[in-house]
Amino acid sequence: MKTSAPRILAFSGSARRESLNRKLLQQVVLATRQAGGDVTLVDLNEFAMPLYHGDLEDAQGMPDSTVKLVKLITEHAGLLIASPEYNSQITPLLKNTIDWCTRGEDNPFTGKVAAVVSASPGALGGVRSMTLTRALLSHLGCHVIPAQCILPQADKAFDEQGAFKEPRHQKAADAIAAMLVATTRKLG
Repeated sequence: MKTSAPRILAFSGSARRESLNRKLLQQVVLATRQAGGDVTLVDLNEFAMPLYHGDLEDAQGMPDSTVKLVKLITEHAGLLIASPEYNSQITPLLKNTIDWCTRGEDNPFTGKVAAVVSASPGALGGVRSMTLTRALLSHLGCHVIPAQCILPQADKAFDEQGAFKEPRHQKAADAIAAMLVATTRKLG
C-alpha cells in the first residue's frame, strides 16, 4: 500500500536573496522531496507584514498576507523552517511572521510536525537561533523533530551551483529530511 506524500511548507526567516539560510533551505527542500515529501517552498518576501502591534491589529485586523500564509500553514501537515541568527537570536522577520500567524481564532501551528535548520558563517552554525525557534514552535504546539541540521562556516559550504561542497553536510540534510517526512507521515 502506497501512502501519500506528506505536505510540508518550507520557508526561511531571512528575506535576503543571497541568504546562507535560504541556500541551506533549498538543499534540505531537495532532500525532503527525495525522501518522499510534497514540499511547498515559499518566500516570506511575498508575505510582507507590518511589525506586530496590538493597536494596529485592533484597527485593521490581520493583514491579507498573514491570512494567506496562515491558510498555507493550515493546508500542510509539516513545516521546514530555516532560522538565521541575528545577535544570537531568532530574526525579527521570523518572529514577526510567527507572531502575526498566531493572532487568528486558531493557532495554525498546533499539531504540525516541524524541522528547523540553520546556517551561519560563524563556528556555531546558528545553533542558538535554531534552539530558540525550536522552543517557540514547541510552545505553539508543534511536534519538533529531534534531528538537527546546522551549517557552520556556511559562507564556504556551497559550490557555484548552490550544492554542498562536503558530503557530511548532505548527510545531515538527508537525515533531517528523512525524519521530517517519516514523522509527518505518522503524525500528520
